[in-house]
Amino acid sequence: MQAVEEVVEQCPHCGEPISLLLDLSGGSQAYTEDCQVCCQPIHVSIWIEHGDDNYHLDLRREQD
Repeated sequence: MQAVEEVVEQCPHCGEPISLLLDLSGGSQAYTEDCQVCCQPIHVSIWIEHGDDNYHLDLRREQD
C-alpha cells in the first residue's frame, strides 16, 4: 500500500467529483475537509485493514 493515495469521490453535499489525498501511513483516522466545488465541510473517515492493503473510505455531510 502506498503511503499517500489520490482518490476521486463524490461530494455528499453537491454530488460533484472531488479529489482527495489520503495519508494511509497514519492508520485509521477521521477528519473534516472542505469540498473543492461547494466549500461545504465533509467528514472523512478512513479504516485501514490490518495485514491487508485495503482501506474503507466514508464521506458524510458533517451534520449526518
